[in-house]
Amino acid sequence: MLGIGDKLPDFKAINQYGEQKEAKDYRGKKLIVFFYPKANTPGCTAEACNLKDHYETLKQQGYYLLGVSADDEKSQRKFSDKYNFPFELLADTDRVLIDAFGVWQLKKFMGREFMGILRTTFVFDEHGACEKVISKVKTKEHAQQLLED
Repeated sequence: MLGIGDKLPDFKAINQYGEQKEAKDYRGKKLIVFFYPKANTPGCTAEACNLKDHYETLKQQGYYLLGVSADDEKSQRKFSDKYNFPFELLADTDRVLIDAFGVWQLKKFMGREFMGILRTTFVFDEHGACEKVISKVKTKEHAQQLLED
């Protein structure tokens, strides 16, 4: 998994509107990249809605938000439209970003083990260096976790 000081991986992905996005599109921006397991599920909805509720505060601090899951473009669009998210959601169906960030890992749920996306958030400075990693995301308080020093 990426850690403090690591550089933003180079990537290409499609957002919820079918537009191709690349890492270079975010150069010079403070970037928050949050990975979530599945669009329109309770935990992912709580997390994304919490970020939406605090979006203006994050934006005022210079942050640009990107949500990423393995859902396809259509699912990301439905999720975004349903909750009117002001940030982009990337459809990483081939797990290029998920693997590059190292968030595809063994998970345990109700006594079962399986591979999946670990809900994790990375914060990058304007130079593309990772300055914060949140691996224990509190879905209903995620913005507060981001704003804490």
